[in-house]
Amino acid sequence: MTRMKLLGVLLLTFTGGCAGVLEEPTASSTAPGQTVQELEMENSLTTNGLAFNGLAFNGLAFNGLAFNGLASSEFSAWFQQNPAEADLFMKYLVRCAVPPGQTRTYSNGSITYTWTGSLGLAPSWSSGSPATLKEQQVVSACLAALVNKYGRTVTVSLLGTSALGQRIPYTESELNNYPQREGCFFGNLFTNEGPFVGNDQQQRGSTQSSLRACALWGANICPPLIHIGSCHSSCQLDATGTYFTKCTRGGIDYPAITTRLSNQDIYTCGDNTCQVTESCGNSTNAASCTDCKVCP
Repeated sequence: MTRMKLLGVLLLTFTGGCAGVLEEPTASSTAPGQTVQELEMENSLTTNGLAFNGLAFNGLAFNGLAFNGLASSEFSAWFQQNPAEADLFMKYLVRCAVPPGQTRTYSNGSITYTWTGSLGLAPSWSSGSPATLKEQQVVSACLAALVNKYGRTVTVSLLGTSALGQRIPYTESELNNYPQREGCFFGNLFTNEGPFVGNDQQQRGSTQSSLRACALWGANICPPLIHIGSCHSSCQLDATGTYFTKCTRGGIDYPAITTRLSNQDIYTCGDNTCQVTESCGNSTNAASCTDCKVCP
């Protein structure tokens, strides 16, 4: 699992994926001589960043996510439009695309920015080659999965495979700690296809809410994310039924990223706690909740 924040639209508005700090993955032993990294990602990226020139910006998709691409004049011109938002966007982009233990660096002359890899979903692109179609798609899915409607910190479990079909490692403890099946994310930000989101479980009722509202409450409430309804009508599960391997839209098969939440990140009106996702009122509806007793 990995903790990440997604650029709202993607550049958040760049609240991005949370203003929280990404915690380092923990290693758990699975067999003699083998370790698995549990990847849990913080997310608080708002949807503002996703639409920021798309991911095909500055030829980065063609020059590679390495020195040549980051040193190009196109990248520098893009980055300097809004350094704070671009920094946040690159933070999550690199975490999705680049392997753990590696960093990517950019300097504008006075400030040096360093971003750390985590999931390694796009190994060829990370090495400096043009992004393959699969790499474009899986990185897009990863970024979309980190979008957070409210720009607050939430930790989610990310499941899926890299562009080479290698499974993102997970353990049973991770699945137990994040038992709420949330959604599926897919598309291609490089080519303006989507991004798409669907709900893994039934859409939640009006009494419940969550900082992660984009998947479970349906409708297109997190543009540019396009809600497709139930993941099960468009996506294929892996052999164990744990995560979606691909989703089909418009005749195109896309690799998918599946997300899971902890129980504490689903809120219910009536628990005597006013959440940021609830509005003051006199009913048990999250939009008019008695938990929020002091109305403006």
